[in-house]
Amino acid sequence: MILRFCLKSVFAIFTLALMPAIASAAGHESSALNSGDTAWMLTATVLVLFMTLPGLALFYGGLVRSRNVLSVLMHCFAVACLASVLWVVCLYSLAFSDGNAWIGNLDHMFLKGITVGELNGGTFPETIFIMFQMTFAIITPGLIVGAFVERMKFSAILLFTTLWLILVYAPVCHWVWSGNGWMFNNGTIDLAGGIVVHATAGISALILAKMLGPRTDFPKRIRPPHHPAMVMIGASMLWVGWFGFNAGSQVAANEAAGMTMLVTHISAAVASLTWMVVEWLKTGKPGLVGIVTGMVAGLATITPASGAVGPMGAVCIGFLAGIVCYFACGFVKNKLGIDDSLDVFAVHGVGGIMGTILVAVFGVAAFGGLSDHAIGAQLFTQAKGVGVTVVWSGVATIIIVYICKAVTGLRVTQEVEYTGLDQEEHGETSYNFE
Repeated sequence: MILRFCLKSVFAIFTLALMPAIASAAGHESSALNSGDTAWMLTATVLVLFMTLPGLALFYGGLVRSRNVLSVLMHCFAVACLASVLWVVCLYSLAFSDGNAWIGNLDHMFLKGITVGELNGGTFPETIFIMFQMTFAIITPGLIVGAFVERMKFSAILLFTTLWLILVYAPVCHWVWSGNGWMFNNGTIDLAGGIVVHATAGISALILAKMLGPRTDFPKRIRPPHHPAMVMIGASMLWVGWFGFNAGSQVAANEAAGMTMLVTHISAAVASLTWMVVEWLKTGKPGLVGIVTGMVAGLATITPASGAVGPMGAVCIGFLAGIVCYFACGFVKNKLGIDDSLDVFAVHGVGGIMGTILVAVFGVAAFGGLSDHAIGAQLFTQAKGVGVTVVWSGVATIIIVYICKAVTGLRVTQEVEYTGLDQEEHGETSYNFE
């Protein structure tokens, strides 16, 4: 009897001790978290950050003159840090928390109330989603850096970036990617940022470059890129990182991510070759800077459509990107006379807008696409989304530029511009041969 009582007591104690573990195991078993999706999204997040640091920084740095390369690296790095902090403070909340169809609320300021578990029943933690989307907020203002290189004050860049992320990026991100955003709910297709990233950055870059004014020796005495090899290395990093950008936007390690990665690569390759051939025919020589710029154009153009088109659509989009973006570069500088120094609007703006429109055509089954929409109705939806974004980005940028003029001023002096921003603005140089 005593032995039986002791055995029952021991069993009861072990049962009570194991109850938390059993409950934990049961909770884990019912959780939707998927290790494959989680691992892929961690990888995709790293790849997108890799696009800016060091990819975009090296790509832009090689395109400017040697006396300004350090300033470009500084701009990209500082923008990455600033966007990260702002994302934590309020941008994530404005972009993805509940609110209305136009903007989120501030319930998640300083990431208050987020969970380490899955997001809305998703298969990876919300913390990873926050970090993944943060990398998009980093690279988008980073793209605009190419429009004002070699002549804008560093203090003005920081102020412009802060205001632009709050007034332009966060609202448009909410419209397109938040569950209650008006574009999200009217069926606008933009998998990875044709509207959110490329259209906003491209339009803002064009307006900023116009209001800032050209470099003092534009266009007659602008020297060629000081380091084409650096340009190619940075562009190659962008290409690799873009797989995280597009395929990662499928937010799962599945068939859709695989097709997205495939069409992304196809478009980049086709656009590169197309740009190279057009430049070869126009100038008599195929250039390294040209072929890698074509690659970026192909990636920007396929981005919004990469989740809806098949290989045939990717070939068509890449081909059009290589032609249209090439001639857009000359149009902006030669016809409009705007010193969009590193062709942000012509490559990212034109490419992103074109891809957003073309998804309505090449996303249907007749072109091997994956969508069942009616072309006419989807064209109208896509065009409406682009139109509103262009107007919003343009008006907001004009307001932001005037604020920056009043608070910090925009341009460095002509003497600083001549000497170079590296030494004058940052007290350092990239190349010291002494």
